[in-house]
Amino acid sequence: MTAVPATAPTTAPASAPTPSPSLPPQAAARPYQSYVYAYPHKTAYRPLPDRPALRDLWRGEAKDALSLYLHVPFCEVRCGFCNLFTRIGAPDGLTGRYLDALDRQAAAVREALGDDGPVRFANAAFGGGTPTFLTADELVRLCDIAEGRMGADLRAVALSVEASPATATADRLAVLAERGTTRLSLGVQSFVDEEARAAVRPQRRADVEAALGRVRDAGIPVLNIDLIYGIDGQTPASWRTSLDAALAWRPEELYLYPLYVRPLTGLARRTAHTDRDWDEQRLDLYRRGRDHLLAHGYEQVSMRMFRRAGAAPQGPDDHACQTDGMIGLGCGARSYTSALHYSFDYAVDMGEIRAIIDDYTTTSAEDFGRAPIGREIDSDEARRRHLLQSLLQAQGMPVADYRERFGSDPRADFPAELAAFAARGWLQDGGAGTVLRLSPDGLAHSDALGPELFSPAVRAAMAAYEVK
Repeated sequence: MTAVPATAPTTAPASAPTPSPSLPPQAAARPYQSYVYAYPHKTAYRPLPDRPALRDLWRGEAKDALSLYLHVPFCEVRCGFCNLFTRIGAPDGLTGRYLDALDRQAAAVREALGDDGPVRFANAAFGGGTPTFLTADELVRLCDIAEGRMGADLRAVALSVEASPATATADRLAVLAERGTTRLSLGVQSFVDEEARAAVRPQRRADVEAALGRVRDAGIPVLNIDLIYGIDGQTPASWRTSLDAALAWRPEELYLYPLYVRPLTGLARRTAHTDRDWDEQRLDLYRRGRDHLLAHGYEQVSMRMFRRAGAAPQGPDDHACQTDGMIGLGCGARSYTSALHYSFDYAVDMGEIRAIIDDYTTTSAEDFGRAPIGREIDSDEARRRHLLQSLLQAQGMPVADYRERFGSDPRADFPAELAAFAARGWLQDGGAGTVLRLSPDGLAHSDALGPELFSPAVRAAMAAYEVK
């Protein structure tokens, strides 16, 4: 996902950001602090006291190249490492009631977008949870909501869908292919059965291979395979086994994720990984994986994302969906205007998640027209967010693009942070060039670098959040 989105506003804000404290250059940075997939994180969101109307939030916003995200919060099993907003199973017709609510929400949101200018979508994604937990007929309805209610032309834009091996059945994949899916991301995590069990992800390699065959047979242009390193019992040899098994399918994309153990997850109740030995193990496996993929004709897009040379991108690259102008539908989705990020409540505990989903399925169309929880994005946060999501890309951030958008220089706005990164050898050319770009070691430490760009206010809000 590219660093500078076409829909990004280019007006300069009134004031420059206040630098946040960074670790001193000599401090040893723990490489795995936080996976920054969105900024600010939902743990920095708070209830909006006036619950602003969406029609007021979107009035005057650019709406001709929006991103559309539909969230399906159901999985057949919850992996031991998962802290996503999802529940196991869907008893008593819950998926039908959820789609009913999604339809009501879509109608309310589309009305709130108004007709004061063109409303068009540049890309779309179905995530979760596991969207393919839905039956084939329910996936048809999901696509109908995106097209009929929201007006997204799924066959004309990049459409990415997440799936698990068990739910990647031929009938579901046929629906997705027919409706224009350009990218299917399969959460494999490991091709070694013992490692899958250690990660509390019961699956057999034979079933994974069969699912991959069905994806290829469906003719979806881009196959992405997710793999995880740092699992208990994983060795360089077993990591190589998973990498080679994935490469045998010549996927257009591969994501390599470090294992995290988060509060209230299955692994958190079984293990306690906090030591530096585990950091070093994960760093070693990351470097082995990176080098192996580069040697096999893949290009590095970010710390996690690798694309096969010559494979055309199907939609934005990693992190660029975190830009202004995003519509999220579903109780686990978030939406972005240029001044506010908003969503529904957030939880990790299964009981809390079930309650939020139940509340969502009974929400009225009128209530869907308001933003209940969120965080305002001022000029400081907008700068931080742009720098963060751009710098974490292997291609880096052209300084001229930042100047055009904000009317200032990133090295003047963030002197302490960039100086600390340069002192650790995380920036190419010490950050003095026309492009701010991470060095290979900087990319390897993306999960340490990202959190250092969080503002003091966001840090405080995240620290005060009570995990539920």
